[in-house]
Amino acid sequence: MSETILLPYLEPWDWQQFQRHFALRLLPGVERLDPGGYARTLRLGDASGWLSVNAADDRPVLELMLSDSLRRATQPLVAKVRKMFDLDADPQAIAAHFVSDPALGPLVAAQPGLRLLAAYDPFEQAVRAVVGQQVTVKAAVTITRRIVERLGEPLPQAPAGLEMLFPTAQAIADDQLENIGMPAKRAQALRRLAAAVAEGALHLHVEDGADTLVRRLCELPGIGPWTAEYIALRGFGVADAFPAADLGLLKAPLWGPDGISAKALADRAEAWRPWRAYAAIHIWDDYSQGAKETKGG
Repeated sequence: MSETILLPYLEPWDWQQFQRHFALRLLPGVERLDPGGYARTLRLGDASGWLSVNAADDRPVLELMLSDSLRRATQPLVAKVRKMFDLDADPQAIAAHFVSDPALGPLVAAQPGLRLLAAYDPFEQAVRAVVGQQVTVKAAVTITRRIVERLGEPLPQAPAGLEMLFPTAQAIADDQLENIGMPAKRAQALRRLAAAVAEGALHLHVEDGADTLVRRLCELPGIGPWTAEYIALRGFGVADAFPAADLGLLKAPLWGPDGISAKALADRAEAWRPWRAYAAIHIWDDYSQGAKETKGG
């Protein structure tokens, strides 16, 4: 039986935010969602296995369990899960940062528990972001699921619902991605991204700063600022990433019936540094009240 690892956090923290996010984007076989928890398959170096996270009802902790195959990787996986669920954030400090902003202040005050959810695997998130260009979340998930079904690898001795590992960068780079549901140019952009990662020409990390990663991503054909910023935000949980051209950010009810231009939003967001990503989370939540689907992965 796997040991339960307790991951504390500062309240408020809202599991329902994560539930809604995962429910829209779930990849069957790679991820499993329960009313109070989430589980997924993963690779870490040469090891593979699964993790599961459950929100405790009686105290501010997440309960993490790892497959036996990952026991030796407990420390790095704890750090990854804390980043995934934004457990190191200080909600009071974030709320105080936005309190005087006439647009964001009321949104943050109404839901101070919203967190910056990040992906387990930055490469997986990069794939989702490229696939999600110019399509709805539902369409992006359908296409990504086809990629998993075609190129994913089985996970031995896996629990029910966690039978597949997300495809490697090399597997995606080597496949023509025909009949997958993507335009040819987008499929080519995805293969080039995967090849750059597989060959080591592109290292997906933010050790040199998010701006450096965004610049390197934008050098790849078919990847523009929206995709690159979204990868920084969702792939790494970069607190100041801000995809200003995102449809959901521009069309949120917050801005009235005519929305806001990307330039005007980018200018306005300067006041939200260094936590622009939290502004994005709250604006997306505002948008979701008026629309069930938005662009992106």
